[in-house]
Amino acid sequence: MINASALIEWPKSFARLWATIWERFWFTPTLPDTLCVLRIVTGAMLLYAHLVLATDLLSFVGTEAWINNETARQLHDGAFGLNDWGRSYLWRISSPGVLWVHHGVTIIVTFLFMIGCLTRITAPAAWFLQLMYIHRLTGALFGLDQIVTYSVMYMMLTPCGSRFSVDAWLRERFRTHDGSSRLRQWIFPQWKPSISATVGTRLMQIHLCIIYLFGGLAKARGDLWWDGTAVWYAVANFEYQSMDMTWLAKYPSIVSFLTNITLFWEIFYIALVWPRATRPFVLAMAIAVHGGIALFLGMATFGVMMIAANCIFVPPEWIAGRARGLLPEESEQFAQWNDESVAGSSSDPATDTETTRKTPTVGELRRAYAKLKRRKARYTEASAKLKRRSARLKEREEEYKSRVRRLRKREERIKSIVEKRRDRKASESELTRELDKELKKDLDADAGQSDIHIN
Repeated sequence: MINASALIEWPKSFARLWATIWERFWFTPTLPDTLCVLRIVTGAMLLYAHLVLATDLLSFVGTEAWINNETARQLHDGAFGLNDWGRSYLWRISSPGVLWVHHGVTIIVTFLFMIGCLTRITAPAAWFLQLMYIHRLTGALFGLDQIVTYSVMYMMLTPCGSRFSVDAWLRERFRTHDGSSRLRQWIFPQWKPSISATVGTRLMQIHLCIIYLFGGLAKARGDLWWDGTAVWYAVANFEYQSMDMTWLAKYPSIVSFLTNITLFWEIFYIALVWPRATRPFVLAMAIAVHGGIALFLGMATFGVMMIAANCIFVPPEWIAGRARGLLPEESEQFAQWNDESVAGSSSDPATDTETTRKTPTVGELRRAYAKLKRRKARYTEASAKLKRRSARLKEREEEYKSRVRRLRKREERIKSIVEKRRDRKASESELTRELDKELKKDLDADAGQSDIHIN
């Protein structure tokens, strides 16, 4: 018979389990180191794109551009198709001087975002300016522009300037800590695990998975990816060739293998990148695929940016432990602190808030590490002294043991001599007693005889 209470309890426990998993997935505080590295790479790629536009700016924007302002506007307002949400104030700017000033400001903002200067302000500003260019440059966009744009969009939600940045230097320079004003803490965020870093990381990871899934499904609709010739047509296209790869025509089995493994990897990326057992292989495949695109197909910036985008799956503790200025011991401490934050967030939010409020700064950690290093040196010296003393004590102990063995042998000899003497004395005393008895008998006999004679 089925227990009714068990039927009611099972959905509740299942819901609690998924609620816990959901909370840990999205709201477990993590370090922002991966995002900080991606900020540098993304900012550099965005700066590169704007510098390329600057080489012939008026051919891309303005009234005399290849796609003029009116045509660009009609590509979004429904005149030539669907009416989307894409809007740009660049449609309304026709003055070359204003366009050049605007582009100069864009380059400066992008550079500041790359070096991490006032990142809380320059990140959304860089994203907004890039978005205006994207909506204006419809028809002249490539994969690099899209990857860079969504990366900046998610990073502006995170403290991506808390490390490897000018903001971090200013924070240490002016000693910004948890007791500072909220505005200063917001502008110069502390380098510590945070929920915003986790949310930004998860959004970038999911977005990348969706890109690969739909990219793989789109490839699967074509015949070239099923018959194994897609890679050949890519490397044999002289428009994209940066290296002559036509020698692959002699090895059709290799071309077919590369085509099939690429299609499989791209479609199943969304499932294989999450388990820790398969993640290294998936990321290694990403480096191989996009590294090949960068080296052999003439799209170096796109290949490098995609490799960087895949690094969002690299744990921030791994980067923190290998970065200059942070030692592995500190990384382990932050990893342990992160685990404690996970436990706190799943059990008691107030405990997690208290733990976050007591977070030390990088400078405090470095000073603490210097003290620990000095203590370690003293402990090492003391340990060496104790080892030398222990060695001397062991030598003395061996000497004492040998002495004890000699003394025991002497004791045994003395005991044997004493036993012999005791036995000898015992035998002599018995003999004396017997002689006394015999003498007494003789004396008694002599006395009896003398009495008889007298009578």
